[in-house]
Amino acid sequence: MALAVNLREAGLTSLALAKIGNPLKGEPLLTSKELCKFDDEESNLLTSCFLNPFRSLDPHQLQGIKTEEGNPLFDYAHTAFNDSDALLDTAKEIAHHLYAKSYHPNIKSGDLCISLIEGIIIKGKSVSGICIIKSENKVPFLQISDKDGDLTLTTQHGIYPDKVDKGCLILNHQKEKGYIVYLFDKSGNTQFWNKDFVAAAPIRDEDYMTKKFGELCINFANKGLNSETDQNTRITAANRALNYLNESEDFEIANFEKALGEPELVDQFTSFKKQYEENAGNNIKDQFTISKKEATKAQKRLKKRMKLDTGADLTFTSKFLDQSESLLEQGWDESKGMKYVKIYFGEEL
Repeated sequence: MALAVNLREAGLTSLALAKIGNPLKGEPLLTSKELCKFDDEESNLLTSCFLNPFRSLDPHQLQGIKTEEGNPLFDYAHTAFNDSDALLDTAKEIAHHLYAKSYHPNIKSGDLCISLIEGIIIKGKSVSGICIIKSENKVPFLQISDKDGDLTLTTQHGIYPDKVDKGCLILNHQKEKGYIVYLFDKSGNTQFWNKDFVAAAPIRDEDYMTKKFGELCINFANKGLNSETDQNTRITAANRALNYLNESEDFEIANFEKALGEPELVDQFTSFKKQYEENAGNNIKDQFTISKKEATKAQKRLKKRMKLDTGADLTFTSKFLDQSESLLEQGWDESKGMKYVKIYFGEEL
């Protein structure tokens, strides 16, 4: 089952800052000499800004605990969790760790905020967290102020909370297995942020496995079949796969292949799955308990779409995919010299 994490009562208690350059370009690393000072109202605002991006993300775990070199970020988090007064020094270590991993021409410089969060609830227990966010793009904004009895307009550049580029939230939970961590990188470069800096791997629970297999099925229908395969055949293949997930309690690769039916389809799926796993660097198990929640989400993402040059856009959701042929009638109007589509329905919702 997915880990239930409640962030509603969480609050930021201390904050350190840094500016992270790219060492390959000769850009410096600057760290704050003191922790930031803020009042309760500012704390509430910062907490909301920092934690909002982490909602509804897949949980990961810090890796490398048992390796010879260890995992620096795991050690830094452990220090901060055991001594909240050590955040400033710990934040400097984290900034240096990130700076050392930034030797690539495509890595942008940015502002780093490292904060200690208290009051995160997991299974009825309050735990602390380390929140690390990096903003690589500053947003211009206008500020009107009163000066010498008149109004002046100034232009400034700053961090826009909804535009934070990278984030990592480490929870003081399951230390023995590896701290739970939520992370994102809007650039899509998971190698740098997720692996090189954080050294995290997804928790391969039933939610994760079902979600990934659902994505695999939809990708297979879109990209894994022969190029001459028509849209109806693609939709049928994906629908069979997702129906199996929704109708079964446990996933078994042999039973799944039976659900696909045609041997040629099974061979194409096996080949696509192997290539998909190689590209992702992560294998999907041949046997796991199916998460009904994620299976339902996957089927809802499957749609049949007809986009017409007159601006009409028709979409059949997964519930009606099998009926789409009987609900649509297509033809040719001689007088207008155009194709037409007739749609049958019971009532307007």
